[in-house]
Amino acid sequence: MIVDQRLVTYINSLDRGNTPFLNELEMKALKEHVPVIRRETQSLLKVLLQLKRPMRILEVGTAVGFSAILMSTYGPKECRVTTIENYEKRIPIARENFRKAGAEKQITLLEGDAQEVLKTLKGPYDLIFMDAAKGQYIHFFPEILRLLAAGGMLVSDNVLQDGDIIESHFAVERRNRTIYKRMREYLSVLKNSKELETAILPLGDGVALSVRKQQEENHEG
Repeated sequence: MIVDQRLVTYINSLDRGNTPFLNELEMKALKEHVPVIRRETQSLLKVLLQLKRPMRILEVGTAVGFSAILMSTYGPKECRVTTIENYEKRIPIARENFRKAGAEKQITLLEGDAQEVLKTLKGPYDLIFMDAAKGQYIHFFPEILRLLAAGGMLVSDNVLQDGDIIESHFAVERRNRTIYKRMREYLSVLKNSKELETAILPLGDGVALSVRKQQEENHEG
């Protein structure tokens, strides 16, 4: 737990929720133990969508389609969402959810390994939402950076691993050590990139919010 659970419960008690369809989809997903973005992250995304008003959105990691539908619902009416999913069992479920939400024309689902699919995309994208296998973020990054528009936002979810990220390598369960190492590397790359300005927020399970600089800053003189 990153933030005191009582505080999270209080903050979430103030939340108005989403559309009836999204509320129902979230409840169903949680009941079936399918990961969907946490309420705090949903609120952040909705604020970012209002601030940025992105017309082209890319999501890495569709699951059952909850966050893609949320972004298409709360983003600009004419926005288009491209989402990538590799888990075959969830793909038809996501497609059906897009149909039920009336978002089929707004959302394009691409099937396959994101590392390969990303290479086929042209971009640029105004907003990229990273919500896939945490150990793969560092491998996706070069293509993600290529596809991100100047002034565009990269939102990386689940980056603090329930607080494990600050622990010693030896304090982390052996099965999680590779993910731990790769995520620490990913966060370091984000924070040290000359092309990005990044804030790491202890919200939900950790969110890294990065903005691509409009032009190379000159700190001389």
